[in-house]
Amino acid sequence: METLDWNHSVVVVGEVGQAHDGSLGTAHAFIDAIADAGADAVKFQTHIAAAESRVDEPWRVAFSYQDTSRYDYWRRMEFSPEGWEGLRHHAGKRGLAFLSSPFSIEAVDLLRAVGVAGWKVASGEVANPQLLDAVAATGQPVLLSSGMSRWTELDGAVERLRRAGAGDLAVLQCTSVYPLEPERVGLNVLAQIQDRYGCAAGLSDHSGSIVPALAAVSLGARVVEVHVTLSRAMFGPDVAASVTHEELAVLVAGIRQIEVMLASPVDKDAVAEELAPMRRLFGRSLVARVTLAAGHRLGPRDLVAKKPGDGLAPARLDALIGRRLLHSVGADQPLAETDLE
Repeated sequence: METLDWNHSVVVVGEVGQAHDGSLGTAHAFIDAIADAGADAVKFQTHIAAAESRVDEPWRVAFSYQDTSRYDYWRRMEFSPEGWEGLRHHAGKRGLAFLSSPFSIEAVDLLRAVGVAGWKVASGEVANPQLLDAVAATGQPVLLSSGMSRWTELDGAVERLRRAGAGDLAVLQCTSVYPLEPERVGLNVLAQIQDRYGCAAGLSDHSGSIVPALAAVSLGARVVEVHVTLSRAMFGPDVAASVTHEELAVLVAGIRQIEVMLASPVDKDAVAEELAPMRRLFGRSLVARVTLAAGHRLGPRDLVAKKPGDGLAPARLDALIGRRLLHSVGADQPLAETDLE
């Protein structure tokens, strides 16, 4: 997948974020794991500390054993342009669309030179007009995350991206909580996004479970993004909000099955006709409960429904009450029309 296209099938994005912990080798290992799981895209984050942060930026979670400040952590997460080019090339060889969220204009410039399949605007950048203009100017598809935004902020971002010439737009429902509880996933927002912006809706999920993404696709999501970990024993603040690469493979397989289901409406009457032999096998017919003599007038307790369904249907029971037998019928003998006056 050289570019993002959610118009023909759901795009599944494996989010690496900072799970590589500054190791380029680990970042490459993530590409292989995400490709092996069958996802469509791999996404990183491109941080250039001096361009995006002050040295006194506070920690979201003070987790690092080696960085004295958040700023130092961002510096440790930086890869060289050659490093990013290697990741992009590796992703392409594995059939993955290569994405990385930029967190500064400098990061946009770097990624433009490296080559990306589209742009993911992170939740914290929705109100950054310079960055929105920069990614829109490429004319490429944009994934806009909504994790920390009010509707009015999203309205402004969508309008600005469109006015600045962005390509196809998908707005992703997201709640920036790590990990995320089921009651805060916000599946209801998917339809609101579609109605409000007339664009594809998606889900950027931090639950650490495959269930929200499966539910979202069933409700019409065209893009799903999940954080990925190589093991729940890995280091990092996002592990609890991630799915393992094995779980990612289950998620992808489930999404592909859901796509087939949604594209395959069922005609109940046609299916019933197709299953007529099975209906006869598992259905029931009216039989005599006990031996009934000729001339007997049928009462409500004389007949019982038993398998198989190759005789008179149980639905006819009420209409048969009161009718007289032309000749005797043995116990468990299916009743036939010829047995009745």
